[in-house]
Amino acid sequence: MAVQMPALPYAQDALEGFLSASTLSFHYGKHLKNYVDTTNKLIAGTADESKSLTDIIKTAKGPLFNNAAQVFNHQFYFESISPKSTSVPPEVLAIIEHSFGSLDEFLSKFKAAAAGNFGSGWTWLVKKGGTLSIVSTSNAGCPITDGFTPLLTVDVWEHAYYLDYQNRRADYLAKFCEHIDWAKVAERLV
Repeated sequence: MAVQMPALPYAQDALEGFLSASTLSFHYGKHLKNYVDTTNKLIAGTADESKSLTDIIKTAKGPLFNNAAQVFNHQFYFESISPKSTSVPPEVLAIIEHSFGSLDEFLSKFKAAAAGNFGSGWTWLVKKGGTLSIVSTSNAGCPITDGFTPLLTVDVWEHAYYLDYQNRRADYLAKFCEHIDWAKVAERLV
């Protein structure tokens, strides 16, 4: 079963003011497409060809892991974003308040972790058991390999924001937090 290029859940110009159509064209249309194509080349004719993407990630090493995990991470990231601001559902707010004290405290810690994530990588809101935590991964790192259920991620590879923000990662992160798709986070919480 080939890995499919996931559909972008909004038009490429839907995030203007946060991410430009040019950024999405490169990030989604070039970077993600390359990861999908490379993953498919690497699994062709192997036992991995019949596995789900998450099963590949859980067992793969080297280039296959890097490309497959980047497909998963990017799809997860693009689905974490909403073109407009959304409200936090009560069930999500309750577990965030239980884990972090308040939504503002969570957002502050999340942005700080992402700003401090050295080099290329991802910062995640994850669940394990009934507890939420923030984890950062480098390069293609993916929290499912450590038994976490990911709920939200922000891409801190420079290609995710450099055309729009240059070296101003903190500005990108502030805008990202205004565009979190909280309904998607709620969907992933169950």
